[in-house]
Amino acid sequence: MSWSQSKIEEPRGDAAIASWLGWLVPGAGHVYIGAPIVAAVAFFSVFGLLLLGIRLSDGMVFQFLDTDLRGPIAGALTPEAGNVAGLVYYMKVYGFGPLLPQAWPEYIHLGSWLMASSAMLNAVFAVHASALARLPKSVEPRGFAPASHVLAGWLVPGLGHFLQGRRTRGVIVFAVLVGLLVLGTWLAEGSNLDRERHFYYWSGQFLAGGPVMILEAIHGHALVTGEIEYADAGLVFACLAGLLNILCLLDVQAFGVRRLVETAGAEPARSAPVAEVAA
Repeated sequence: MSWSQSKIEEPRGDAAIASWLGWLVPGAGHVYIGAPIVAAVAFFSVFGLLLLGIRLSDGMVFQFLDTDLRGPIAGALTPEAGNVAGLVYYMKVYGFGPLLPQAWPEYIHLGSWLMASSAMLNAVFAVHASALARLPKSVEPRGFAPASHVLAGWLVPGLGHFLQGRRTRGVIVFAVLVGLLVLGTWLAEGSNLDRERHFYYWSGQFLAGGPVMILEAIHGHALVTGEIEYADAGLVFACLAGLLNILCLLDVQAFGVRRLVETAGAEPARSAPVAEVAA
């Protein structure tokens, strides 16, 4: 292999740097690997969702957190930590809400979901930047996998595996995680489906994605009029479903990246720039 050919086969960048930059600032990872169009899409879509969520909630979402738990790193255990720049902006401008008590805005729970989802979307873009960084400079990227499979696996646990052709594993993941979530919700009598009541447990179960959205839309924010005997167990099971889904999404990412790199190595060299990758 000639010196010029070895230069062509070098990867576009360091995958770790691309993912870290994308985590810190939406789109920064794509700027690093030379994909400014995707970087712009990432930045405006992530911050667009975040700002819409802030608007609907009047910046009061973190006021759900108990006073004794508030502090400078309180946001580190929330889904919003998936977008560091957005979390820093929110905390600097809105913090834990207004000093004087105010009624919750009508759409504060929808705003909360949009804020959290914006950070999850940013994590998906970071996965995309990391995957592209591993590709040789001579290979034209096509599609959005494995990032699209990670997004699908968040929206429906197991769907990412299913789309990758690992159908049995996908069905097992869906059955186990959704089963845990439903069991937890039943034991907690729906009290787990309220960020106002269980700020950090909600953050964990949020990671189970679409099923949590559906359950919260159906049964969330129900009035609790008495003691719930198995509420603590329900909270743990529902939160565990979300945390286990993160492990499943990491599996989806690793499998997808390996397939992407192997496929790229089997294809003839291409010269199209990475900026033309389809979002």
